[in-house]
Amino acid sequence: MTVREALWDVAVDQYGYVTTGDARRLGIHRVELAKLAARGGLANISHGVYRFAAWPVSCNDHLMEAVLWARDPTAVLSHETALDVLELCDVNPDKVHVNVSGHKYPIRRVDPPPALKVHYDDLGESQRGRWEQIPTATAAAAIEQGVRTGVRPDLITQAIETARRRGMVDSATADGLARDLERRYT
Repeated sequence: MTVREALWDVAVDQYGYVTTGDARRLGIHRVELAKLAARGGLANISHGVYRFAAWPVSCNDHLMEAVLWARDPTAVLSHETALDVLELCDVNPDKVHVNVSGHKYPIRRVDPPPALKVHYDDLGESQRGRWEQIPTATAAAAIEQGVRTGVRPDLITQAIETARRRGMVDSATADGLARDLERRYT
């Protein structure tokens, strides 16, 4: 298997993106990514993040790119962004929210792009899922994050009811989230 084929196999599950971390896990030196980029096979999107030039563009590319930018294997779409993509409420985030490990996984030595908001919180495996193949906080985790960060109460109430109705949270979890919301605003 060629370097390009090995990287392509990873890119298939990541909207055409690969990272230097992906290459390292495959035993491929990062210089090979630079060579593929120099030949036009990959585009260097940001430090350590590449995209296959032949991969079709989609409306969700920026969301996968945000998660990969963090360089944290536990990174997920979170907070208002997770509430939005899971269609739990009528929130309209002004940034892409990404959650990384609370122990401050070394994401970058540079500031995040202006369109990205990075949060630090240790999410357990049961609090991480996928939406459209993109790592995303679960409905319960996203609602809990929204309560903690002060998302409007009417939007959180809408998210709880939507998640309950769709079976994304059980009644006990929904009731607990509603109590958390009430405590925050009393």
